[in-house]
Amino acid sequence: MNIPATAHEPNVISINVGGRIFQTTKQTLTLAGTDSLLSQLATESTTRFVDRDPGLFSVLLYILRTGNLPARSASFDVRDLIEESRYYGIEPFLIDSLSNPSQFEAFDLRKSRILQLNGRDSPSTIAPTSNGGGGLHVAHGSKITSFDWSLRRKSTVLTSFSAVDSLLEISPGVLAAGATDFPGLQIIDLENGGNVRTTLNWETVASSTVQGVGSSSEFLFASFESSRRNSNSIMVYDLSTLLPLLELDRCDVYGAGNDSAIPSNKLRWVESCNLLMVSGSHASPSGVSGHVRFWDVRSRSMVCEIKEREDCFSDVAVSENLSAVFKVGVVSGEVFYMDLRGLGGKDQPWVCLGEEKKRGLNERKGAGCKIESYGNHVFCSKGSGIELWSEVITGLVGNASRDVLEERVFRKNSFAAGSGGNKITGLAFGGSRMFVTRKDQQSIEVWQSPSRGVSM
Repeated sequence: MNIPATAHEPNVISINVGGRIFQTTKQTLTLAGTDSLLSQLATESTTRFVDRDPGLFSVLLYILRTGNLPARSASFDVRDLIEESRYYGIEPFLIDSLSNPSQFEAFDLRKSRILQLNGRDSPSTIAPTSNGGGGLHVAHGSKITSFDWSLRRKSTVLTSFSAVDSLLEISPGVLAAGATDFPGLQIIDLENGGNVRTTLNWETVASSTVQGVGSSSEFLFASFESSRRNSNSIMVYDLSTLLPLLELDRCDVYGAGNDSAIPSNKLRWVESCNLLMVSGSHASPSGVSGHVRFWDVRSRSMVCEIKEREDCFSDVAVSENLSAVFKVGVVSGEVFYMDLRGLGGKDQPWVCLGEEKKRGLNERKGAGCKIESYGNHVFCSKGSGIELWSEVITGLVGNASRDVLEERVFRKNSFAAGSGGNKITGLAFGGSRMFVTRKDQQSIEVWQSPSRGVSM
């Protein structure tokens, strides 16, 4: 049956999908792009019959209109939505809706599926895809396994490392990978079978190993340590050409017992401040010591240095949304924060979010705990579970533009306990997903909000 658009509604298009009539505007259909079937339907003056599932089409049309998944999408399998989106030529819209960070609901995360790995090696490090599409790269042993945005397709490449310790996708399908026991930062092309495009080195020191990697929209950062472990530095490369630009944080040590011998193993770019945050720690019989430093890359100057000795961090994270640096104390196991707007000031203290207690230096309740920020939340692993910290907005508190540093209030929620009591070894976030790795497990847990996601 053909139902022409009325003379009063020249922009309304009618489509018969599987016997169900849908009406929308030409503008909505042309959003799909010139190569899509929906864009072609926008040029027709009569109702076109399409022999496909009307329920799936209604979800895809909602995505095209709003850019988000409707709540009813939870009743569909993601594989069916993928197939339909490819038929209509709008798969990129489905990808964006599934991986949109706005769909991430921290207080409603549930374990949606398990990603199994081949072999007997547990994940050593994980890295989300650079486009925020919800895909993931996993290093396990000498292999790197990559999952696409749907988490249905995976591929594995073999590296020359015995184990990968640092992993970062610097552009779609291109990884920067390094190890603490193998020289050089390798740039791996996944689209070309895992071939190594080039190997970046610390130019002034031979056989230097990689301790950490990071990136911004312009730069690639790599932390190197000499084979003798008496010097370390951070190299800055042009992200597009991979040519070396400059060197930061050079430390040369002669003799033992100097804190400056500690290389940085976590590098994070703080876009709002145009600063590079680097951190590193070291355990000794006398305790754990470390540093958190903020570098202005363009001027090559260190803006702030935080020396850690008493309750040094087990891990550290920076949140631009919350305008703060967070750490989990290796001794107390508590989460602390420091306001970003006070960087460079005198003696700015860490503020404990939990119930700080005096503990013996050998207790190390926070040893191995991981902390990461995503959106407006901070996630900290505690054994087999996770603490979720969120700021409580009271008056001006939480407003990053305020000039006066008031006392801030954070609320804690706990979840993700269980899985046989296996300790969490890694956290990563991409799109609407949280990825979790655990000790002695050859798999990755995927956490999503069931109210916003489709059946996996």
